[in-house]
Amino acid sequence: MQASSYLKLSVATALVTIALKTAAWWWTGSVSLAADALEALVNLAGALFALTMLTIAARPPDADHPFGHHKAEYFSGGFEGVLIVAAALGIAWGAVHRLVDPQPVEQLGLGLALTVLSSALNGGLAFAMLRKARELRSVALEADARHLFTDVWTSVGVVVGLFGVIVSGWQWLDPLVALLVAANILREGVHLVWRASAGLMDEALDAESLARIREVLAGFDQQTIRFDHLASRSAGQRRFVDLHMHMPSAWTLGRAAAVRAEVEQALMAAVPGLRATIQLLPTHVESLAVEQQPEESAP
Repeated sequence: MQASSYLKLSVATALVTIALKTAAWWWTGSVSLAADALEALVNLAGALFALTMLTIAARPPDADHPFGHHKAEYFSGGFEGVLIVAAALGIAWGAVHRLVDPQPVEQLGLGLALTVLSSALNGGLAFAMLRKARELRSVALEADARHLFTDVWTSVGVVVGLFGVIVSGWQWLDPLVALLVAANILREGVHLVWRASAGLMDEALDAESLARIREVLAGFDQQTIRFDHLASRSAGQRRFVDLHMHMPSAWTLGRAAAVRAEVEQALMAAVPGLRATIQLLPTHVESLAVEQQPEESAP
């Protein structure tokens, strides 16, 4: 199943959970269930935006975007993060008012049953989406999956809190749980915004990918050739690495190009989705333009 198919399924699931959670809030009058229903609405908006950005990211390179549209996925993660933060603030506002003026909740059994059912739907979908996101390295899909997981934990907290209301009769537990829910989803929202901003600023590849790149470079004859000025960046599902390969000046251009092709193929085989750009230079010759910038040494 493609990433877009998972997001379409996420939209359909969000519509079902909105109906279930809204009904639970309507029957019980619980502010924590209202918070849970509000986050389900945010899930729907996030899934629709993620689907749009994923469609844009899949477009091939064109004259205006020669490196492709992969970074569009980061807008999805940032947008979902902002939605989550806004929902958290709204939940906290309503919870504080209910904490000051507690109101009785009714028909909690039915409300809890509907909440558990919606959580089971979200949990199953989120688990499948996260696995697919890691396989495809899709920022949009991962953001939506983590958002769904946040919704699941929100619902778990609501269920526990309302069960406490049933057992103890303490009505103030309901808004207190809503405040805890708000704090939890606020943390997740800030994390998504931060990750999206890091991607838009051309964050370097992860440590594991860089380690694989160094291992590949170390496998070539370091007495004849050497590598330096290694730089990397991420752009959605695509990853890029640039470096210099120094070789003896006596080599022919054909021999140098053949070795460079071997290195590029080895790098792209070691790190899926990688595009390698290697500049050929004679031994002991450096690029002044790059020397003026911070560099990461290659093996």
